[in-house]
Amino acid sequence: MRGDRSVKQLRIGVLVGLFAVAGVLSWAGARLWDTLGTLPSVPLAAPVVLALIAVVLGATALSLRSRLTAQRERRPGAKGVDPLVAARAVVFGQASALVAALVSGMYGGVGLFLVLSELDIPARRDQAIYAGASVVAGAAVVAVAFFLERVLKLPEDDDDDPRGAARA
Repeated sequence: MRGDRSVKQLRIGVLVGLFAVAGVLSWAGARLWDTLGTLPSVPLAAPVVLALIAVVLGATALSLRSRLTAQRERRPGAKGVDPLVAARAVVFGQASALVAALVSGMYGGVGLFLVLSELDIPARRDQAIYAGASVVAGAAVVAVAFFLERVLKLPEDDDDDPRGAARA
């Protein structure tokens, strides 16, 4: 992934910042919304969809890793990886990680509000569980996106990193 049009690597600080900002805003919004009436519910589908995205990213990463390993070991009949497919997979992983950080922060803020409020109400307790599961599933998406990025990282990419020379 070299050149002018290279894809930049994910940065954990950006994802954590996005998660934190979304969490604070949604916590404040949930507090405000609760004073005005009923709080919107956290859908059960939220953690399920995030988990499915993590599974798709993971399957993509494992598939591409096995194809790259077969190609590197020069196995007969090894199918290579088209650079455009690899770039699209990385961009898909990065976009998924950014969206997962945003959505997880949003549900994390709502979940925090619910935990700090009345958990003795069964409906609120269920909503807090769904929100927590969404945060966990979002973290899985981010972790798998980093794994996918690592699988598709070119060895030459280390030469572009000025810190790489210092570590060697």
